[in-house]
Amino acid sequence: MDAGGFQAQGDQAVHYETDDRVCLSSSSTTQLDSIAAIDEQLLPAWIKLARHAAEPNAFYEHWLLNPALDQFRTDENLSLFLFWAGLPYKSDLLGLMPVGPVRQFGRWPLPFVQNWTHHNCFLGTPLVRSGFENQFWTALFVRLDAKDWPGFLHMRGLTVGGSLDRAMRSVCARQNRRCDLVHSEARAMLSGQQNAESYYVDTVRAKKRKELRRQAKRLSELGEVQLARLDQDDGLASWIDEFLALESKSWKGRAGSALASAPNTEAFFRAALQGAAKNRQLERYELRLDGKPLALLVNFHCGPGSFSFKTAYDEEYARFSPGVLLQLENLKLLERPDIDWMDSCAAEDHPMIDRLWSERRHIGRFSIELKGLSRTAMFRGVRWGENLMAQIKGRQITDVMQAKI
Repeated sequence: MDAGGFQAQGDQAVHYETDDRVCLSSSSTTQLDSIAAIDEQLLPAWIKLARHAAEPNAFYEHWLLNPALDQFRTDENLSLFLFWAGLPYKSDLLGLMPVGPVRQFGRWPLPFVQNWTHHNCFLGTPLVRSGFENQFWTALFVRLDAKDWPGFLHMRGLTVGGSLDRAMRSVCARQNRRCDLVHSEARAMLSGQQNAESYYVDTVRAKKRKELRRQAKRLSELGEVQLARLDQDDGLASWIDEFLALESKSWKGRAGSALASAPNTEAFFRAALQGAAKNRQLERYELRLDGKPLALLVNFHCGPGSFSFKTAYDEEYARFSPGVLLQLENLKLLERPDIDWMDSCAAEDHPMIDRLWSERRHIGRFSIELKGLSRTAMFRGVRWGENLMAQIKGRQITDVMQAKI
C-alpha cells in the first residue's frame, strides 16, 4: 500500500474510504480522446491528479496546458491520454498526457508518436498518480500498440532518473520493448537544506560576491531600490504589461523571440499567469528603481516542486546585474518548508543561473519501440542511423541511471 491509501493488484485494487485517496472499485480504463473533447467535466479529477503527482509538472496542469493548446496546437490528431482507476469520470484519474502523431522526425521525413510540447513547455513528464507509475506506462503502451498511428513513441522532456523514468524502463524491460535514451542535458536546479545565505556563500565565489555587493551599492546610489515577492493577483494585469514591455526591449525583442513578438505567445503568457494566480500557484519577484522595473521574475509552484518560468531585465542597467540581484532574492525559496526544489527551466550551461545554482537536473528524450513489424523496422532503422551519426560527430549521452549502477 502506498501513502495515498491504495493497494494495486494488477488492474484491480482495494478501495479505502479515506478522504482524498485513490478510489479503485473496478478494472482500470484508458481513453485516447481528441483534445477538442476536453471540457470542464475533467477538471476536478485533473486537479486531484496534479496534487498527488509522482513528479510535479506545471506544464501539464490544466491552467497551463489548456492555454498552450488554445494557442499552439496545430495537429487535429493530437489527443489526451487518460488513465482512470475505474470508469471514466466516475473514478480517480491516475495519469494524463497529451500525445499524438508527428510527420517528421528531426530532418528525417519519418512519422512517429510523441508527447506534446511547445517552445514554452520546459518539461514533458506526464502527470501520474504516485504509486501508479508502472501501471501508467503499461496502460499507455497497450493503447498505443493498438492504435493505428505509425512509427515509435518519442518522449520529450522526461526527468532522467526520476520515478517515471525508472518505471518506464522497468516496464519496457519486462515487455522486451526497447527504450533508448537518445538525448540528455543537465540544467540548473535549486535544492538543499541550507538557508539562502549559506547556500550563496558555498556556491558563489568570494570575488563574485564582492562584485555583486559593489553593483548593488552603485545601484542604490541612483535612487530607491525596491525588492518584492508577490504571491497574490493584485495588479497582475499591469504587472504582465510591464514584463512584456521589459522583455521586448531586450535582445529577445530585437530577435523577434520575445513573448510579445507574436500574438499567440503573448496571449498564452497572459492566460498562464492568470490561471496560475487563480489556482494560487503563481509567485512573482521584482526589482525596481524608484518604481521603475529593472528585473521581473515568474515562478510556478506545484506541490513540493517549483519552476522558474520566465525572467526579464532592463539591459540599460546591465552593468548592475539586475537579473542576478533578483535571483539572489529568489534563493530564499530554500527556506520555505513547502517547497523542496526549483527547476530553472534554463538551457544547459546557462551563463547566469549555472553560476548561482549548484545542483543539476538531467532532462532527456527517449525513443520507445511500439509493437508491429513495420514499427519495429522503422524504430531500429532510426536508432541505427542516430547511433551512426553520434559516432561520426563524437556525441555522448549522459545517463545518470547508468551512473548509479
